Amino acid sequence: MGRFRGSITKLSRREGINLAETEKVQKYLDKRPYAPGQHGQRRGRGRPSDYSVRLREKQKLARLYGMNEKQFRNLFEEAANVPGVTGTVFLQLLERRLDNVVFRMGFASTRRQARQFVGHGHVLVNGKKVDIPSYRVKIGDEITVAEKSRQMGFIQENMEAQKRRRVSPWIELNPDTFSGTFVRLPAREDLALPINENFIIEYYSR
Repeated sequence: MGRFRGSITKLSRREGINLAETEKVQKYLDKRPYAPGQHGQRRGRGRPSDYSVRLREKQKLARLYGMNEKQFRNLFEEAANVPGVTGTVFLQLLERRLDNVVFRMGFASTRRQARQFVGHGHVLVNGKKVDIPSYRVKIGDEITVAEKSRQMGFIQENMEAQKRRRVSPWIELNPDTFSGTFVRLPAREDLALPINENFIIEYYSR
């Protein structure tokens, strides 16, 4: 599965979840809670197979974090070899991606925007520029918007919007200094993801 570059709203309707995690996409889903296309409202009337259910769950999570199949599977295999609950470890590894942390801190409005933001060199980790979206953030790392990037209009708008939202409990954020700290790994109950990770484990274990 390659990285999807089309309309995130259409893809969200197809998957049945808000992949962008934005109010705009959620309003569209509430208005049209069915798959896109001419026959969107007629799809899914039959009972899906067990394989289909597990495949869809895997695709939902991969698309939520904007990853291709190779990246996603490699990360899952790493999680499966780490002590602990595989599903929770896998989600924690996904959450530690730099592009995701930038999104969680509100520097970017979507993960897709965060990926571009990181790739263009606007992000510092512990004072050093990191332009790799998949970079793995560690506990205690400080994430900062580069000084020269703080005057960009969309970044300022994102930070103003973030001030009105709840900050993820595993992150400490200082909007005034365009910085935040990854203070701990998120627990499963912290992650309000509409995903059954056990289906993904079963998909890759088949």
